[in-house]
Amino acid sequence: MNCIETNELSYRFNKEQLILDKINLQVPTGSIYGFLGPNGAGKTTTLRLLLGLLKKQQGSMLIFGKSFEKDRISILKNIGSLIESPSIYGHLTATENLQIMQKIYQCPLKRINEVLEVVGLANTGRKKAGQFSLGMKQRLSIAIALLNNPSLLILDEPTNGLDPNGIIEIRELLKKLNETENMTILISSHLLSEIEKIVTHLGIIHKGSLLFQGSLEALHLKQKLSSLIHIETSNNKQSVDIMRSLDMSPVVSNGLITMPVVGKEVISGLNKQLVREGIEVYQISHVKNDLETIFMDIIK
Repeated sequence: MNCIETNELSYRFNKEQLILDKINLQVPTGSIYGFLGPNGAGKTTTLRLLLGLLKKQQGSMLIFGKSFEKDRISILKNIGSLIESPSIYGHLTATENLQIMQKIYQCPLKRINEVLEVVGLANTGRKKAGQFSLGMKQRLSIAIALLNNPSLLILDEPTNGLDPNGIIEIRELLKKLNETENMTILISSHLLSEIEKIVTHLGIIHKGSLLFQGSLEALHLKQKLSSLIHIETSNNKQSVDIMRSLDMSPVVSNGLITMPVVGKEVISGLNKQLVREGIEVYQISHVKNDLETIFMDIIK
């Protein structure tokens, strides 16, 4: 079952500027869904539509299996969100910020300490939020998003501007929420190397069009050249001639011979053949393309 489904979702800022072009988003329940794309691709616009922050122009949206237009209030009660920059009061403590939102959400007071513990801010005491590091501010904003105990968490670039340690903290927090609370998380980002470490599913959007959607494993399977063999020898020219005689497709780049992945038996036979011809084989390595490489191949 999908937690989020959109059908032919389109949006324009004006007649000439099409921001979203018939987006069919499918976010499985219980997944961490990475919504990827360069700046200006339409990620934030999509998330704003899902939260009712922009008025839908064309298409339909189902969240928790319900029509957003017909059940907007009940749906939003089960969603936590952080869109763009954190919205917190700098002159208040973490607890005081949450107390304001607790009155709005009308959730139990004990929930404040629970979410502070979850995001690792339980011991900040009387320290004002304005004195927090950017990573602490992001975690406080996520605590606010978690206050109503949502089933769905929507985050727009939650690691934007964070140092490496802050990025790791947010990553581990989201994985914990997904695993322990069975929370569905939709996270937009352009930090592809980071997203690859956390998501179970992803969608790639470019210039308002959804170019790929599915599991991370399915993306690698879709890309037949998702991994390569690199070979370094003492005589690349002679090695390439031998490989071509064996119906292989080698390419020499930066002193290495690169070719599509083949079976272990084929590699073993090739290695023996090269050695028999008096060629020294320095290394044979299997190199998988990372998400960034696959992403660039798709949007090109």
